[in-house]
Amino acid sequence: MASTTTAAQQTTDNTLTDDQFYQDVIAGLTSTPKRLDSKYFYDAQGDKLFQELMSCEEYYPTNCEMEIFTTQTAEICKAIIADGDAFDLIELGAGDATKSTRLLKYLIDNNADFTYLPIDISENVISYLNITLPVTLPGIKIEGLNGEYFQMLKKAAAISNRRKVVLFLGSNIGNMPVEAAKGFCEELRNNLSAGDMLLIGIDLKKNPATVLAAYNDKGGITKRFNLNLLERINRELGGDFNTSQFDHYAMYDPETGSCKSYLISLADQEVNIGHQTISFERDEYIYMEISQKYAAQEVNELATQAKFKPLNQFFDNKKWFVDAIWRAE
Repeated sequence: MASTTTAAQQTTDNTLTDDQFYQDVIAGLTSTPKRLDSKYFYDAQGDKLFQELMSCEEYYPTNCEMEIFTTQTAEICKAIIADGDAFDLIELGAGDATKSTRLLKYLIDNNADFTYLPIDISENVISYLNITLPVTLPGIKIEGLNGEYFQMLKKAAAISNRRKVVLFLGSNIGNMPVEAAKGFCEELRNNLSAGDMLLIGIDLKKNPATVLAAYNDKGGITKRFNLNLLERINRELGGDFNTSQFDHYAMYDPETGSCKSYLISLADQEVNIGHQTISFERDEYIYMEISQKYAAQEVNELATQAKFKPLNQFFDNKKWFVDAIWRAE
């Protein structure tokens, strides 16, 4: 059952969100170097563009993880079900739940006693899941949670004291630098109890040309996805970005596994956002996003450093991607 809010509460929530969005944008664009927080990519248009990106030829992570979930569904679900006790299946950054739907269907078909709690910062996503999943997956117990990961994890813990199985798919952990990813995993562990599980999808190091093409596709979807954040600032915060005066640039370092995206100013220019004026020099960049890649052994190290025990690793046939199961110790 979806949680509800009154119109007045929703207005207040939206105002607070807009205020935070504005503060984060101004803080990022007045810092040196300039940056924007990638979590703000995902408004309605950003969600749509990301769906396009996941379907494009060069963007391999989606197909790799989908292959894992399609060909190894039973094995993954058996590991999740464990001793057969009731549990909450919590998905961080659920998106449209395309991949997790395969797990959900298998669990329902095998009479697993679970409640699905998708968490996403996009209100559009949670509304979509709350409406569509009970139709496409009859019998599912679902309660969508709209908000930040750890706030919603605390809310999930308050809803029930059952065992938690957390899904963090799509290599979302790669959206953080390595040290931040370590801190994230530690904080995630702090929000779980011993015996809880994490199923985490992680993109692996591979041929640099393959990686770079995924974040610099020839159709320009990644570029439009990045530029949409500037357009969102225009729409929601009264900005006046001329997006034709910015270009997308991506780079990949095979040594560190770091793939980064930037927007480059093509001219000396000023941009107004609310009452704030931001100056850009020609060729100045805005740091937009990181997509970190790991070696398989580094995945295990990430687990143990955060006090998880690595249990299983499921690979696609090219070994480009891994879905790993960790247990909180």
